[in-house]
Amino acid sequence: MSLDAATKPQERLAEALAEDMDRVNGMIRARMASEHAPRIPEVTAHLVEAGGKRLRPLLTLGAARMCGYDGPHHVHLAATVEFIHTATLLHDDVVDDSAQRRGRPTANLLWDNTSSVLVGDYLFARAFQLMTETGSLRVLRILSDAAATIAEGEVLQLTAARDLATTEDIYLQIVRGKTAALFSAAMEVGGVIAGQDAARVQAMFDYGDALGIAFQMVDDVLDYAGGDATGKNIGDDFRERKLTLPLIKALAAAGAEERSFWSRTIEQGRQEAGDLDTALALLDQHGAIAATRAEALAWADRAKAALADMPDHEVRDILLDLADYVVARVR
Repeated sequence: MSLDAATKPQERLAEALAEDMDRVNGMIRARMASEHAPRIPEVTAHLVEAGGKRLRPLLTLGAARMCGYDGPHHVHLAATVEFIHTATLLHDDVVDDSAQRRGRPTANLLWDNTSSVLVGDYLFARAFQLMTETGSLRVLRILSDAAATIAEGEVLQLTAARDLATTEDIYLQIVRGKTAALFSAAMEVGGVIAGQDAARVQAMFDYGDALGIAFQMVDDVLDYAGGDATGKNIGDDFRERKLTLPLIKALAAAGAEERSFWSRTIEQGRQEAGDLDTALALLDQHGAIAATRAEALAWADRAKAALADMPDHEVRDILLDLADYVVARVR
């Protein structure tokens, strides 16, 4: 798939679900309001209106549509998913001391860290209010479990990101927390609200889980093998001392001298001129980028396989293409 073709699936999904998405956006604007604390809609609107792709709520709407749902509550759930995502972004920008997101200054830069954390907390609370309006304890369990998994993944990353003993299993646990948990929950609740049987609900979960993992692995690859067209700066993860999958794979094959290099640059943070070039050379020497790329493609294939038994549907076809789109930049 070409990069030009790869831009189409998400746009097609948004077009197919435009009417529902308009209702979701209306609900988001209404529920992010606050009668007593005007700072809340100010901070929230800055991020919500920043032109994000709304992929996660689109997954919820798409799963419900694909499963034949014709009630109103998929809109509540899609708004819930977006509120959870936005809350995590507000908190992440504080943790990472970020200055820019989606091409704009972050909320913590424009206001302060305290405002970002507290407004993020408010959005989590709003998300739980929306969940309860569906009247489904099962939906509440799925999304509350996802919120806990996201938080757990972020805390795990704090302790593992610069620890050379971090394994691929731990990395996968982190990715499932920080990225895949909300993808899988977004899909799963769409199937649940539509009253699907256990096998189809599991298929929804499996698609979202695999898509989220592929999504994150692609980001890891592009940090070391991207270019101007990707919008990423080569080596940001290295400079920020993040132990992502390519580095974990290189470490697994490293000798004593190489481990000393990784210890100095990642664990101790003593980076010098030329270290990024050395890191790139070691990644290439051990085939770490190619191996991570292959894993991302395999997870995309798992995502597509999860929908193999779903009936023919426009949304199903778009979701299959979306899995290819996620990994198109690293093929």
